[in-house]
Amino acid sequence: MTIIDFKPIEKADKPTFDKFYRSRYYENAHFNFTNLYMWRKPYNIQWTLQDDVIYMISEWHGKIASLQPLGPEDKMQNAIATIIEYFATNDTDNKLVIGGIDKPFVDELNKFPDAQFNIEPNRYNFDYVYLADDLINLAGRKYHSKKNHLNSFQKNYPMANYLPITKEIIPKCREELNNWYDLRAPELPDDPFLPLERAAINEILDNFCDFDIKGGAIELDGRIIAFTFGEQLNTDTAVIHVEKADPDIRGAYPAINQGFVAHEWSSMKYINREEDMGLEGLRKAKESYKPFKMIEKFTATLK
Repeated sequence: MTIIDFKPIEKADKPTFDKFYRSRYYENAHFNFTNLYMWRKPYNIQWTLQDDVIYMISEWHGKIASLQPLGPEDKMQNAIATIIEYFATNDTDNKLVIGGIDKPFVDELNKFPDAQFNIEPNRYNFDYVYLADDLINLAGRKYHSKKNHLNSFQKNYPMANYLPITKEIIPKCREELNNWYDLRAPELPDDPFLPLERAAINEILDNFCDFDIKGGAIELDGRIIAFTFGEQLNTDTAVIHVEKADPDIRGAYPAINQGFVAHEWSSMKYINREEDMGLEGLRKAKESYKPFKMIEKFTATLK
């Protein structure tokens, strides 16, 4: 029997996770400690370190699943066997599902000799990746509309200033966050995701200095009308975790999008703006920026 003692994620675990995430070139936007920490409570994410491999499980609506293990490539076949045995002996009410996995781990599952998996792509979970230069310059016909929105914003609001997020302006960012949700909540009264996301973002704002993240905001007439934050994902990519702006101010979203990349991430080649979660409006917005590539993610179910 495989005994794995899973435990909740704490801030003190960040150095351990950072070591594993930085040891390989991961393109999956979820493969960083900030995302794990933000969503650890809603998804009851727990973890353990065993034989130089990090194992993780999550729970949603009573269904327990495994997350992709982290560790050296030569340990992945044994890690798969360990996960299968754990679920077989400790979780008889749930069929083994491994969610949010990347293509290299799909290859590991396909060559595993002792079991077979049904592996399906999750389109709603694919990451949108853009060239940083495209988001900064908005050049060419394909960005004509975005450039117009940005020019309109700069013309109509010449006093708007880009600011890096510091502890001094976090209270103002929180005000804008609350305003955004106050507008959205009546439109989507049955959406369980909204309060969870709101709490997750507030927790990062509460602990902003404890994470290796950068943030940017736009101030207008003493009010923060847009803010965002993200971090370096791998050697050439930054990932944007959150972006919120006043929807009633035309061009606020293009302004914070362009400003953040220009001020903080111009040294990166790629910008990963995460997934659309299957939401039509969000998909349309992300596609409108003409992604350079998509990062595929998959779900594997043990046959």
